[in-house]
Amino acid sequence: MNIPLADPEALAPGTLRVTPLGGLGEVGRNMTVFEYEGKLLVVDCGVLFPEEHQPGVDLILPDFEPIKDRLDDIVGVVLTHGHEDHIGAVPYLLRLKGDIPLIGSGLTLALVEAKLKEHRIKPFTLTVKEGQREQVGPFDLEFVAVNHSIPDALAVAIRTPAGMVLATGDFKMDQLPLDGRITDLRAFSRLGEEGVDLFLVDSTNADVPGFTPTERSIGPVLDQVIGKAPRRVIVASFSSHVHRVQQVIDAAHAHGRRVAFLGRSMVRNMTIAEQLGYLKVPDGVLIDYKKARDLPEDQIVYMSTGSQGEPMAVLSRMANLDHAIEPGPGDTVILASSLIPGNENAVYRVIDGLTKLGANVVHKANARVHVSGHAAAGELLYCYNILKPKNVLPVHGEYRHLMANAKLAQDTGIPEERTILGSNGTVIDLKDGVARVAGQLDIGFVYVDGSTVGEITDADLKDRRILGEEGFVSIIVVVDSTTGRIISGPEIHARGVAEDDSVFDDVAPKIVAALKEAAGNGVRDNHALSQIVRRTIGRWVNQKLRRRPMIVPLVIEA
Repeated sequence: MNIPLADPEALAPGTLRVTPLGGLGEVGRNMTVFEYEGKLLVVDCGVLFPEEHQPGVDLILPDFEPIKDRLDDIVGVVLTHGHEDHIGAVPYLLRLKGDIPLIGSGLTLALVEAKLKEHRIKPFTLTVKEGQREQVGPFDLEFVAVNHSIPDALAVAIRTPAGMVLATGDFKMDQLPLDGRITDLRAFSRLGEEGVDLFLVDSTNADVPGFTPTERSIGPVLDQVIGKAPRRVIVASFSSHVHRVQQVIDAAHAHGRRVAFLGRSMVRNMTIAEQLGYLKVPDGVLIDYKKARDLPEDQIVYMSTGSQGEPMAVLSRMANLDHAIEPGPGDTVILASSLIPGNENAVYRVIDGLTKLGANVVHKANARVHVSGHAAAGELLYCYNILKPKNVLPVHGEYRHLMANAKLAQDTGIPEERTILGSNGTVIDLKDGVARVAGQLDIGFVYVDGSTVGEITDADLKDRRILGEEGFVSIIVVVDSTTGRIISGPEIHARGVAEDDSVFDDVAPKIVAALKEAAGNGVRDNHALSQIVRRTIGRWVNQKLRRRPMIVPLVIEA
C-alpha cells in the first residue's frame, strides 16, 4: 500500500492501464479509470461521506486531476449500481464535460438522472442489462448480474486485446434474494474458462468468515418487531435500499399500518423504484407524512433516512427534537442498515438520544434487522475458485479489508506477486497476462463544502478543528508607522475559551515589551510584528492555560 510516488512511463502499445482514483483504503468514492489506445473508460464515480475530523464538509469526491485534461478521451462511465458511493460524484464529473455517456442498468440510470436533474444536467445514457455486450470505443463490455442490497447491480467484464478485466462492483451471493435475481455464477464460470487476466473484487466483507445471511432472514424479524410495537414505528435505512423498504412495507401492510417516507432522497428514490416496478406497494399503504400525523399512533410506520447518524438527516433531527415528529415513550425505532466505518460515534449518539427520549431502539447489535450487501470470505473463495484469475486487485474497502481479500486470493493458489495491494492512484499495466505496478500518482481528497468544490484544504480543516477544540484569540494593536511605538492596545478577545478575557491582562505587558524591543531593533514590517505578537501570546497561553487556540493578531499602522 505504501507505494512511493512515481509518474508512470508512457503507456506501451497493446497495454491496458488501470488506475483506481478512489475506493482503495476507504469505503466510498469508488472510481477506476481504464486506458487503452488513448481512450479512457471510467467504472463508477462515487462519493465518500465525511468523518468527524472533517468538520463542515458535505461530501468527498474522487480526485479528477489525472483525467481533467483528458475529458475528450473518455468514451463512457459504467455505473455498476445506484448507491451514492458509486454514483454520487457523477454530477461533479459532468460539470467538467456534460456529454460523457453514462452506461448502467435501468434503476441505476434512473437514480443518476434524478440526481443530475437537481444539478440541471441532462445526460447521455445507455441502458444495459445482464447478458448484454457493447463495444464502447476500444473496450468490449459484457454485463453480468450480481446480487447486492439494491436491485439491478451489474458486474462488468472489460475485454481488450491486452486482456480481460472483471470488475464485480459491490456484490454478494444471496441464494434466496427477494427479487429472485442471483449473482450469475454460470457467467462467472464462462468468463473463467475464457480467462480473466485481472479481477477487481469487492473487499468490504473479506475479513468476515463464512457467508452473508440472506435478505429473507430479515423479513420475519421486521414483521415481529413492527407487529409488537405499541405506538409509532420509525425505520431508518439507506435511501436507496429498495429491498429493505419493500420488507418494511410488507410488514406494515400485514399489521394494518400505513407507511410514510421521510427525507427528500428517500421520497425521490422510492418513487422511482415504484414507477419502474422494483418496489411493489399495495394500494392504500403509502401516505403523505403530514397526513400520517392524523392517524392513530399504532397505525403508522415512518421510513426515514439518517441510519448513519448524519447531522442533517431525519433521524438525527428527531433525536435532537428538531423535527415535526418527536419520538417518545412507546415508540419503536429500527436502524435497518449497516454501520459504515467511521460513523460509529455519530450513530451511537443518535441511538443514545432516542433512548433518552424513551424510544425502544432496535439495531443490528440487538436484533437481525440488517444483513450486509457484500460477499463474505466464503463467497469470495468460491469466486476465486470459479474464475481462477491470473491477477487480482482487491478494491472497495479499508486496508484491512484489502489485505484480507488478498490473503483469500493467495489461499486459492494465486501467487503473491500476482496479488496487487494498491491504493488510490496506483497505476497498473496489464499485458500478456501479467499485471504490474507502473507508478503511483499523488491522489488527494476533494472536499465539497457548501457551494465550493475542491477549495477547502486539509489546512482549512485543521483550522476548523482547532477552532472547535481549542478556541480563538484575537489581538489588535495599533502602532506608529514611523517609530513603531504602540498607540493603542493590545486589545485581546477570546471565543471558545473558558476563562474570561480579563485573564489576558497578565500577557498584555509581555506583548507591549516584545513590540517595544522590535521597534528598537528597527522592525517595521507588519507581518513580522504580527508574528511576534502570535509567538508571545501563544507561548503564554500554552504555559498558563494549557491550550493551543487559533491566534489571529492584527497589527495596524497609523
